[in-house]
Amino acid sequence: MTNPFDRQSSPPDFVDPADSTPLETREAATSAKPVKPARERKKKRAAPAPEQDRDADPYEVARTIVLRQLTMAPRSRKQLSDKLAQRGCDPDIADAVLDRMTEVGLIDDEAYARMLVRSQQAGRGLAKRALAQELRKKGVDDDITRATLDEVDPEDEKERARALVAKKMRSMHGLDATVQTRRLAGMLARKGYSSSVSWLVIREAIADAPEHQRD
Repeated sequence: MTNPFDRQSSPPDFVDPADSTPLETREAATSAKPVKPARERKKKRAAPAPEQDRDADPYEVARTIVLRQLTMAPRSRKQLSDKLAQRGCDPDIADAVLDRMTEVGLIDDEAYARMLVRSQQAGRGLAKRALAQELRKKGVDDDITRATLDEVDPEDEKERARALVAKKMRSMHGLDATVQTRRLAGMLARKGYSSSVSWLVIREAIADAPEHQRD
């Protein structure tokens, strides 16, 4: 009778942990294409900007630049002219393109000036003197500037000054009237208000202020 304990059983096969990976995963890994280092990959070259393309029509280049600028924000003719010069456009070509854009109404310094005045009045409470400076900065013609500012209603300007003073007064509780007057006058002067309007509005505000806002 054969002793079952004398039977030599073969040891189990050793399983490498690496071989426990599913077959399909191993096959995919061996068949995958090697990834090239980033420095070896071909970089896509961006299309050159119109002004950098030597074969581009210079008039079309100038038109593209102008339209791109107008898409971002309203501009005066002077601002657009400066941008074309900055991009290296020929002055004669730039003038021709700007003239054509003006003819079709895409460039309108009068409309631009009115828009800028309304924006600065509403957003910053600026008065005529400061508005004139803003228009000059944008390159608006002096005649257009004068005509635009002539449309500003003096009474509307006083109301804006009153609103600015009322807002400022809320932050000056308990200050001496002289200090309040000096600060209010400085604020209105920086915003372009005339001295006559400033003193009128300031006197009204201090006279009407509650006791806790006075000295």
